[in-house]
Amino acid sequence: MGNSLFANCCRQVTDLLFQPRSSGSPDERSPLLPKSPTSCSVVPEMPEAAQCAGLYPDIIPSEAVTGSLQKGTEYVQDLSETKDKEGMMTVCDKSGSRPGVGTVGLLQRTEASSAATVLPADLGDRPAGLVDHAQSLEACQSCVKLEDSGLAHRSCRREEHVAAADSRAGPGAHSAGQAEGRAAEGRAAGRLHAAWVPPDSALECRAPAPSPRSPGTPSSALADSAGKALPAQRAVVQPVPPGEVSPKAQNTSAAFVTEPTACPSRSSSSDADSQAPVLPSKQQQQKKKRKKKKLPLPEHPSGVALMNGSGPHDSLKGDKDAKQNGHEEAEPGEDGNDQEVIVIQDTGFTVKICAPGIEPFSLQVSPQEMVQEIHQVLMDREDTCHRTCFSLQLDGNVLDNFAELKTIEGLQEGSLLKVVEEPYTVREARIHVRHIRDLLKSLDPSDAFNGVDCNSLSFLSVFTEGDLGDSGKRKKKGTEMEQIDCTPPEHILPGSKERPLCALQPQNRDWKPLQCLKVLTMSGWNPPPGNRKMHGDLMYLYVITVEDRHVSITASTRGFYLNQSTAYNFNPKPANPSFLSHSLVELLNQISPTFKKNFSALQKKRVQRHPFERIATPFQVYSWTAPQAEHAMDCVRAEDAYTSRLGYEEHIPGQTRDWNEELQTTRELPRKNLPERLLRERAIFKVHSDFTAAATRGAMAVIDGNVMAINPSEETKMQMFIWNNIFFSLGFDVRDHYKDFGGDVAAYVAPTNDLNGVRTYNAVDVEGLYTLGTVVVDYRGYRVTAQSIIPGILEREQEQSVIYGSIDFGKTVVSHPKYLELLEKTSRPLKIQKHKVLNDKNEEVELCSSVECKGIIGNDGRHYILDLLRTFPPDLNFLPVEGEEMPEECKKMGFPKQHRHKLCCLRQELVDAFVEHRYLLFMKLAALQLMQQKANKQESSAALENGASAENGAADSERPESEDGKMEDSVTGLDQVKELAETIASDDGTVDPKSREVIRNACKAVGSISDTSFDIRFNPDIFSPGVRFPESSREEVQDQKQLLKDAAAFLLSCQIPGLVKDCLDHTVLPMDGATLAEAMHQRGINMRYLGKVINFITKTPGHAQLDHIFKIGISELITRSAKHIFKTYLQGVELSGLSAAISHFLNCFLSSFPNPIAHLPADELVSKKRNKKRKNRNLGNADNTAWASMTPQELWKNICSEAKNYFDFSLECENADQAAEVYNLQKITLLREISLKTGVQILLKEYNFDNRHKPTFTEEDILNIFPVVKHVNPKASDAFHFFQSGQAKVQQGFLKEGCELINEALNLFNNVYGAMHVEICACLRLLARLNYIMGDYSEALSNQQKAVLMSERVLGIEHPNTIQEYMHLALYCFANSQLSTALNLLYRARYLMLLVFGEDHPEMALLDNNIGLVLHGVMEYDLSLRFLENALAISSKYHGSKSLKVALSHHLVARVYESKAEFRSALQHEKEGYTIYKNQLGEHHEKTKESSEYLKYLTQQAVALQRTMNEIYKNGSNANIMPLKFTAPSMASVLEQLNIINGILFIPLSQKDLENLKAEVQRRQQLQESMKSGEQLEAEDKAVEEKEAEPSMPSAAIPLTQSSA
Repeated sequence: MGNSLFANCCRQVTDLLFQPRSSGSPDERSPLLPKSPTSCSVVPEMPEAAQCAGLYPDIIPSEAVTGSLQKGTEYVQDLSETKDKEGMMTVCDKSGSRPGVGTVGLLQRTEASSAATVLPADLGDRPAGLVDHAQSLEACQSCVKLEDSGLAHRSCRREEHVAAADSRAGPGAHSAGQAEGRAAEGRAAGRLHAAWVPPDSALECRAPAPSPRSPGTPSSALADSAGKALPAQRAVVQPVPPGEVSPKAQNTSAAFVTEPTACPSRSSSSDADSQAPVLPSKQQQQKKKRKKKKLPLPEHPSGVALMNGSGPHDSLKGDKDAKQNGHEEAEPGEDGNDQEVIVIQDTGFTVKICAPGIEPFSLQVSPQEMVQEIHQVLMDREDTCHRTCFSLQLDGNVLDNFAELKTIEGLQEGSLLKVVEEPYTVREARIHVRHIRDLLKSLDPSDAFNGVDCNSLSFLSVFTEGDLGDSGKRKKKGTEMEQIDCTPPEHILPGSKERPLCALQPQNRDWKPLQCLKVLTMSGWNPPPGNRKMHGDLMYLYVITVEDRHVSITASTRGFYLNQSTAYNFNPKPANPSFLSHSLVELLNQISPTFKKNFSALQKKRVQRHPFERIATPFQVYSWTAPQAEHAMDCVRAEDAYTSRLGYEEHIPGQTRDWNEELQTTRELPRKNLPERLLRERAIFKVHSDFTAAATRGAMAVIDGNVMAINPSEETKMQMFIWNNIFFSLGFDVRDHYKDFGGDVAAYVAPTNDLNGVRTYNAVDVEGLYTLGTVVVDYRGYRVTAQSIIPGILEREQEQSVIYGSIDFGKTVVSHPKYLELLEKTSRPLKIQKHKVLNDKNEEVELCSSVECKGIIGNDGRHYILDLLRTFPPDLNFLPVEGEEMPEECKKMGFPKQHRHKLCCLRQELVDAFVEHRYLLFMKLAALQLMQQKANKQESSAALENGASAENGAADSERPESEDGKMEDSVTGLDQVKELAETIASDDGTVDPKSREVIRNACKAVGSISDTSFDIRFNPDIFSPGVRFPESSREEVQDQKQLLKDAAAFLLSCQIPGLVKDCLDHTVLPMDGATLAEAMHQRGINMRYLGKVINFITKTPGHAQLDHIFKIGISELITRSAKHIFKTYLQGVELSGLSAAISHFLNCFLSSFPNPIAHLPADELVSKKRNKKRKNRNLGNADNTAWASMTPQELWKNICSEAKNYFDFSLECENADQAAEVYNLQKITLLREISLKTGVQILLKEYNFDNRHKPTFTEEDILNIFPVVKHVNPKASDAFHFFQSGQAKVQQGFLKEGCELINEALNLFNNVYGAMHVEICACLRLLARLNYIMGDYSEALSNQQKAVLMSERVLGIEHPNTIQEYMHLALYCFANSQLSTALNLLYRARYLMLLVFGEDHPEMALLDNNIGLVLHGVMEYDLSLRFLENALAISSKYHGSKSLKVALSHHLVARVYESKAEFRSALQHEKEGYTIYKNQLGEHHEKTKESSEYLKYLTQQAVALQRTMNEIYKNGSNANIMPLKFTAPSMASVLEQLNIINGILFIPLSQKDLENLKAEVQRRQQLQESMKSGEQLEAEDKAVEEKEAEPSMPSAAIPLTQSSA
């Protein structure tokens, strides 16, 4: 009974945690959508194949159309809730197309309301280019600093023209992009603050909907099937190939009008509107739509809202009428044939482009697209990429850059667009030079190594020899057996001890870029003098060609020409010949043959690269190693450095961005429906990533001493800085602010705590409550906090401006009703209790946060909260309080322990886990009490049940009462509890006092603050020094103290053991420090518990199976302790001694050389006089060379004491060699960990750590030191819900539906994040796996390739996640018969794994099994055995010699021995496997039977072989030899084994299963017709869900977890 009770509790918890949103609450979107809201009659739980087949047998929905579950539900609701705030939403509603629902959803709902409200027919007159929404969305894009602008988002049709598959803005996309962005004068999105303010102009900022996916299903697939769908009702089936953004996302552009894929045809209306004044295109479009509908402009009263929530049918009827009116009013240009079913045939139309100097070519475009995008394509195309300053003309009329193509009169299939060269301005000339420089640098990885412009590295193409997809060099199909060289490099073989570093960054062939010019730079003669300006000179360039010809070039309004100036004489007259050319490239082609040859070769290569290799990432990723790079002359880089780029990153030179205004206005954007939310989330994400980049640059400038302080007279530690509208402060305790909390140490952790607070409040996202943009940067040993500036804060004293909270840790405290109201809304999600404290005058003050949290109203009237460092309750394990007894569990583990500061807080994850744990307890207690009552009074409880379940009686009465009694009891018991809780909360008098008592007791027992419902909250001020509570709340404070103690004990008694158990089960597989930290954080365990976690591991029985965790833990402990020491060490180093100091530290830390000597900066550089003056400027100690005296012994002694003091762990080692030996660590791994943690970048070369005669590192080996940045990561909430629903579906076995939901999620993620993001990477990986399971190998390969590229770019080339992505990709390559590529990828993964961790890791067993199997497949038996036997050894160690994994391993080894005809060894291994199967699964299990069959076969073969041998011995050479069967493995059998070890099981479905499925589908169909009310539907659906628990999908390959293999 206990278990079932528990299971039910869990179910209840999930129900409660993810309650379906009721129609009243627009924003609680449930992540798992348990129920469909009443206003929508989609059957959410139905497998999509079934939905479609059932309702409309003829419609085969294309991929992304259908994932309609959540969309359907949520969307309709969104519509009903939107009482058109701006009055615009409705407009679109009437246009007939509520985009969001995926066609099927639409069709179903229309059916339900028995009126086809699908889509108006006026699509007829424009070829439907709708599928290409991705473009339309990107349209305005370059305005969003093009750096991450669209780049990858070209969709299918472009591929012919841009060989780079989906690429979009050129190579060095950023700068070109920036320039382009600057070119886009009218588009304000780059500076959102300008664009966001008036509601209308918000429309200008159109978010890109990048969709970096492969070409989608051709829409024509739908054509024939849809024709028959609903003859009487004009349905338009609008396919959305997976490559595109879904219809709903389609118009994130117009924030409020979800401009659907199919609005009444706007092209037809263009004549009607052509007289309208030309607005910026977005508003214009907006107006048009309004005009056409003849609706009043935005002021119309909300009464017009179509869906007033008046019940599902009425609203839909209303909808229908509106749409019909829509038809009557539409222009006559529309296709009026009402009965016809229109099927959208094709994407877009083709136009011819005629550019000077090349043959006209055709380009496919979509009506949604902007003219601007054609510009973009031309600037990226190989043959037109050198033009930047041109206009497009149709019949002599210049097209407006920001017009959508469908609004352009006369533009149709086959129109000829002329590229016309325009005169230059200074600005255009600069953009042109920048663009040319970017094209020249497009293959140069130096930006990625230097960590600038959001470039990062990717090496996948080195191992796949080009692109795996359809573009690029397609690999030869076929077995490729002959030409494979399978020998891995020596260092990859099992047992190899060397760990070379150079292989980490193999030299890419394309990186030795073809040299086109020696020098291209601005001339010293700039700017042109007045008289030359009047001749049209804009600027002068100086060029040295590869042939060594020095020339001066004039950029004039008409183009570029040679002038007669030299380095020392100014003579601006044109040279003879002057070669006047409109493009700089054309000019250089004429004067340098080498330039001509190399430039065109370079562009060919550029367009062949995968777009994901060149798009900018949203946040900068730094590489900890880099090769020695030559430093080349670069005019643009130099110019950027001089202008400090302040003017440049903005598109409005000379105007800095008002970060605070941008951050807050994006938060204020409307969010009532999906398109609005997408637009809002995209804007928030964009501003955050820009802000993070600017803050990081500023923080580095501050520490490097390049920014003037605002209080220059104070001592260095106290100085504050403002740069680029960002406020910077250093992590030191200024004016003894943190004296009681631990001084400088507290001041150092406060910023990260504050950042966590900001993150949390941002996630809760309460309207009207604002936080500051916050970024914490660690650089050169200093911690800098960068914050946006509250308007007006600098003009007044802090005391006057704080109207809520306390500025002196609780002595003076003030409160404010508005703040209480706003913070009250956050208190439930954040579990913060409203409480009273006493101020210095002993008055009670009410707060709903900790006292330090300050509220300030800015000059802009917004309510800001700051100093959120104590958002979460204190961690009592690290906060000893006199007279307080800690629980037993804590005392056993040596807590409470004095920490070095008093700001230790529990993590949010811990608070959530604790509350959930308490909730389960609450449910159990109440259920047990109710069951006792029930036993006592059967009748009354029955009466009670009827009374209580009034609200959800329908659901309850239908529960099947058939299960056995106990189960039944517990179920109803828990249900009663739930209902009781709800009823009591709603406070109607129907509940008898006994039941109230039950709930009250349970509440008391778990520490709930309410006695009628479960509600646990924490008071963050408990145990805060200096905070006093009034007498009245004494009891409450006692309860709170107890709650905190319980939480501290919960961390030790539940979370840490839980983590270790998960590691034992291999559900958590950290590979390095970062992944271990992440695993701890997910369970709410702070890093300061690391020592305790390691101790716990050593005490765990069977801890050999946790060796890998132990090893990672120890190396993390050592490197973190070393980082703490390194931080203070660096503060004493001045800039000139930086590389010497870092190399000295690393020598002391890792080298075996006993006494490394630091090289001080040479004396002739440090003149004595200057030194005295500069002492004051330096932030550190007075003695700038103290660092040089450090010795290895001293450092390791400090590391050990730091480990003891901070982590409470005793390290047993006195130097690096001992550490490596005792704990079996690799020095190269320690080097990687310390470099990543401190931001050090070292030279890529082989380091000899064990040489006792010379130090490992010299100062030349230290290349750079990067900042380590912590920032907020804004989330794409809708996309995430789709992703979760998709995952849930897949787990239930509905693969196709899951696939669609995940496709949908991918579109939305792209919409919010752009093309590159960790979450998109996860999405692509899952999608690839689904494609693979469903048998679409090439699609799997293409998606997984993107996942690998993205993981390399966003997480790092050797991040554990990247290693796993490589393994998946290898499997899909093998399935696609690309064997040598598969092996290369597996070898790469193994090398990375060795570098990051070493060989002894459970994941290595999986990797080696993969390698062994592939080698077996290509008949490299001896090599194969080395890997498989290593895997066997590792599996036996980590899974126990009796586990099924080990049995499988034995079987794989046996197969190879069989192929080698060594039957005795084969038999031995297979017997081992057989024994395990027999013991674990019993004799009758199919696995055991298979194994025994194979044993028989091996025995026969062995006997046959022996006979033959005897024959040979007996008869010598003329023996009569029977041919033996040696089985070379078939590819299919190898693939089957690969699937098994990678945890992919295909479950064949019998004919019977399929019959059942069909019957089920029909039953549902009838069910749906008979259903007239949404509520009944819900109830039935519950029953259905239970039946459906067994997977029932044709082709059902159910991805099982690895362990079940």
